[in-house]
Amino acid sequence: MANPTIISCAVTGNITSPSQTPYLPITPEQIANACLEAVRAGAAIVHIHVRHPDGRPSMELAHYREVVDRLRAADEDVVINLTTGPGGRFIPGEEEPSIAAPGTTLLPPERRVEHVTALRPEICSLDFNTMYSGSSVVINTPRNLGIMADIIREAGVLPELEVFDSGDIQLANHFLQEGRLDMPALFQIVLGIRYGAIATPETLMYMKSLLPAGSHWAAFGVGRWEFPMLAQAWLLGGHVRVGLEDNIYLEKGVLAESNAILVKKAVRILKELGGRVATPAEAREILGLRKQLPRAS
Repeated sequence: MANPTIISCAVTGNITSPSQTPYLPITPEQIANACLEAVRAGAAIVHIHVRHPDGRPSMELAHYREVVDRLRAADEDVVINLTTGPGGRFIPGEEEPSIAAPGTTLLPPERRVEHVTALRPEICSLDFNTMYSGSSVVINTPRNLGIMADIIREAGVLPELEVFDSGDIQLANHFLQEGRLDMPALFQIVLGIRYGAIATPETLMYMKSLLPAGSHWAAFGVGRWEFPMLAQAWLLGGHVRVGLEDNIYLEKGVLAESNAILVKKAVRILKELGGRVATPAEAREILGLRKQLPRAS
């Protein structure tokens, strides 16, 4: 029997917009329901961003708390992974590049993880990328990452190290060598972001080769690369991720009507390749997670 593969589902993100797809969950209730539907379809982990009622990305603790409370009150078992990505974007002004233009979201590192401290999920993301993205620059300095990593560790949460290119892995490895992160680490390799690592088998094999021995890892591709990279990650022994954060299409020209339908396709592909899908309990065992923590007051 093959080792079980963990499917993560990233249900909404902060880039995908309601104008792109009417199926994007926005309210805390919609996001929580999308997470539970994804778990019923075969996902073990749900990766969560939150939104304002009009669909704009949010960092409000109240929004995170409602989603997490709904998930913890549900009958389904689920491993919760909260994002810490928001708060790292800088848009230079056109006339004075040193002055932030509207749309800049840069925040102190403590602010970017306060929901993790308050809600203590089992996993949270920790993005190691500094890169050009759309009209903005994503900035994650070693200093800020160190502060966030310390707070995440103190909260007893496993950081999922999101890496978008080989240099990000070098930085994460440096943190591991210094003991600022614990082993075995959990890496999430991101492929297909413009100006990041391209979504090819060769790129994924190279990035996997840079990971420390004994690490847990997963990979995913954005857009049309979602399912080809899912298969490639499985072939290389990794875990996988799907969801409307990364891709809004079930197949060319056909919008995915839910996160669950993307998970179902992932389950089918993995099983047809000879794989077995991990339950939330198996995901905890594989990653060495503690059972879901009590709800915060």
